[in-house]
Amino acid sequence: MKSWEVLRVAVDRVGVKAVAARLNLSTAMVYKWCQEPTQEDVDSSGALNPLDRIKTILELTEDARIANWLCNIADGFYVANPHVQPREQGEQLLAATQRMVQDFGDLLREVSRSAENDGTISHDEAIRIRQSWETLKGQAESFVVACERGQYRQR
Repeated sequence: MKSWEVLRVAVDRVGVKAVAARLNLSTAMVYKWCQEPTQEDVDSSGALNPLDRIKTILELTEDARIANWLCNIADGFYVANPHVQPREQGEQLLAATQRMVQDFGDLLREVSRSAENDGTISHDEAIRIRQSWETLKGQAESFVVACERGQYRQR
């Protein structure tokens, strides 16, 4: 979906007037955000919608913390798509599977270590668990992307 389509669907759920009032904007501005820009008006009106502005900020800063912050606001967590490099066919499937299993084991060890000393998980322990979880998610996502790209097929 394009940014204006996403906004249109989201704004339709609560109403243009409610969004405009909460943002202290005119309803015309919110309506403009929710419409496909014309060729001659893409950048000239100064009415780029907020999603396009955030996209521009992400592209300029190359700072994923912005996306992560937005995901946290939406009660989620940002995980970047992996950059999967083609590998030699002999190493691929078994090694990738073993890496995922090892990372899962590391996560379980971290949880067990955290809980075994006092039955609770402290803030610092939760941070280490999060790091292990992020590593595992990255490995699993890389594996799935490689599968989708056909890297584990016989040639």
